[in-house]
Order: sequence, then structure tokens, then C-alpha cells
Amino acid sequence: MHKRIVVTGLGVVSSVGIGKDEFWKAILSGKSGISPVTSFDTKEFPNHNGGEVKNFRPEMFVSPKKIKLMGRASLLAIAASRLAIDDARLKPHEFPEEKRGICFGTTMGETQLIEQLNDAWVKAGFEALDAQLMLRSPCNTISLNLVREFDFLGPNFVITNACAAGNFSIGYACDIIKSGRAEVMLALGADAFSRIAFTGFNRMLAVATDRCQPFDKNRKGMLVGEGAGALILESLESALKRKVSIYAEVLGYGTSCDAHHMTAPSAEGMASAIRKSLKESNILTQEVNYINAHGTGTPANDREECLAIKNVFTDFARKIPVSSTKSMLGHTMGAASAIEALTCCLAVKNDAIPPTINYETPDPDCDIDCVPNISRKIKVNIALNNASAFGGNNACVVLKKMV
Repeated sequence: MHKRIVVTGLGVVSSVGIGKDEFWKAILSGKSGISPVTSFDTKEFPNHNGGEVKNFRPEMFVSPKKIKLMGRASLLAIAASRLAIDDARLKPHEFPEEKRGICFGTTMGETQLIEQLNDAWVKAGFEALDAQLMLRSPCNTISLNLVREFDFLGPNFVITNACAAGNFSIGYACDIIKSGRAEVMLALGADAFSRIAFTGFNRMLAVATDRCQPFDKNRKGMLVGEGAGALILESLESALKRKVSIYAEVLGYGTSCDAHHMTAPSAEGMASAIRKSLKESNILTQEVNYINAHGTGTPANDREECLAIKNVFTDFARKIPVSSTKSMLGHTMGAASAIEALTCCLAVKNDAIPPTINYETPDPDCDIDCVPNISRKIKVNIALNNASAFGGNNACVVLKKMV
């Protein structure tokens, strides 16, 4: 269990760009991926914006015949995975099939297929339901499609810890490699834009009208998004043997389930996950150079997350840059912390930090350095990726520069 695990491939599909280079350029410039929703009619909702991926062409990643057999979440996941596999220069038979595994995280699964089934049932009754759609709608179908596409026939897990699922997937994928059950793991998260999620968060009054403003005193809430983020993980020994580039080392991770409330966040629960991640990584608080926050833009989340950071880092809390990329992407649900881990890898690799955009008015409850509006060039040796989810599920991943 003492193998060193590194990230050798990155793939992303987001509302600001597809592929790590386009994505990184966009978030460093503070580009917003928020636009009017086109997936469905929003006229009955108080807000009409979201982080949809408007320029996604699945035929660039999947054969036309297969596209017809998959939901959008599967297509997003495959696209990000193919980009990550190509980036890591993985050859088809470089590792035995049974030693190539997948840890996939999601919140909603193939929710668009479920919505199609629901619409058909309402309009024409039970007999109108398409049996094939029903077979394609469970969350595990996405992971199955990944296996079929890439022949990763080793350990295969679907993690549905909601908005922290990506981080949980990365942590568990590292454990699988350390245990020897796999030699390379595809760790990812994906969710398609969802009418169900859009409706749910609107009903909870957790959605902003037009933009997401994490840590701002006048923040109104989150915005729903979609996307996928994928990372290729392998041992340092394997990466050196293959002579491939390394983005970062995964030093460790920490998780907690505070069970504080079904939807309300807990500073204590968040702090517990952060402390565990630092302990497992053997890192001191003053060694952390950057935190990618969960940073949803809701009043409660940002207040509690800032309190957690201050409780853990005490005198150093206000000295550590903390930014939220959800200000640009919206909340991509199960893809969020996977995309944010990918962001941390790029920050560590390139010594740069993306901003928190739309920041205008300081909040005394969020008195941290939130990298307002403009990206920053600084040395990033250690980056933390925070994630929290409904039910009190928290996860923090620690990434380190390879020197």
C-alpha cells in the first residue's frame, strides 16, 4: 500500500472548453460558460441560465452507431476518458485488460433518459415506455459503456456520493492500484444537464438568477451545469517506465460523512475530511499553496466551507489562495470534483491559479483570499481539492508537484 500514485492523463468536457488545453486557457482567463438553457423550456422557472456544453459533438469520440445506444452522460464520460487515455499515451495492450480498472462518479446518472421515460409515461401511458431506454438508464450503464469502449476489464466501481463523487472515485482508484488489484485506473465523474436537478435546486431556492458568485456577500446561489472530468492514475514506477509526462502526485485523500443534515453543509464535517487528507499525505497546513473550493455560491455552503478552512488552517487560512471554478462552469454535479481535481493538476503543473469570477463585495463570513476575478501566477507545490455533497459526504484530495 506504499506505492506512489501519479496522474498521467487528463480529459475534460465542460461549458468553457473541451480538452485540457482549451479548458485551462478558458478558466485562467475567467471565461464564463453560463448561458441560457436550451435543453428544455425554462419559462416556468425563476432563472433561465446554466452551464450547458453547447459545442459538444459526440461523433468526434464515439461511432454514430454507438451514439444511438447511449445517453448523454455516457457520451460525456467517454469523451473525457478518451481525451485522458490519449493524453496519457496509453496503448491498447500496454497493461493487461484485467489490470485496467474504472472508478466512475455521478450524481444523476443517465437522467435525461429517465426524463424521456417519464414524458412518455405521462403522455401515452405505461405501454408507451421504451424497454431499451429503461435498460440504458441505470447509473452502472455508464460504467458498462466505458468498459465496452476501452476494454478496461479490471475493477469497476460506480460511486454515487453526489457532488463529491469525483473525489471519492479518485481516492478509491488510488487504493485499488496500491492494493495491486489494478495497474492503471480511469478515475472520472460525469453528469449531463438535468431537468430533474434544475427543478430540484430551484425548489430548494438554491439557484441564482443569472450568475454564480462564490464567497461574495450578495451571492444568491448555484447554477446547474454539466460535463465530465477524467484522470489516468498509475504508479510512479509505471509512469517512469513508460516515460510519460506526470501532472501531479496524489499524496492522499480524506473523507467524512457528518450526517449533519440531508442538504445543509457542516463546517465540522468538511474540516474532518481536510484534516484526514493532510494526515494521510503527511503534509503540514503551512505547506498548502492552493485550495480549489467546493464553492457552490450558496450562502450556507460558502460560509461553512470558509469556516472549515479557517478551523483547519488557523493562522494560515487567509494566506492560502482559495478559488471556485463553479463561478465559471456552474455546478456539474458528479463531474464537479473530478473536473476540479483536474484543475488542481494543471495548477500544480503550470504554477497558476484560476480565479473566482463575479466577485464584487467582500463577506466578513468569507474572509479568505478567493483569488477575485483575475488568475494568479504563483508557485503551486501542494494543492487541495475540496468537495461536499448532500447527506454530509465530504472528500478532500491532496495533489503535489513532481520534481
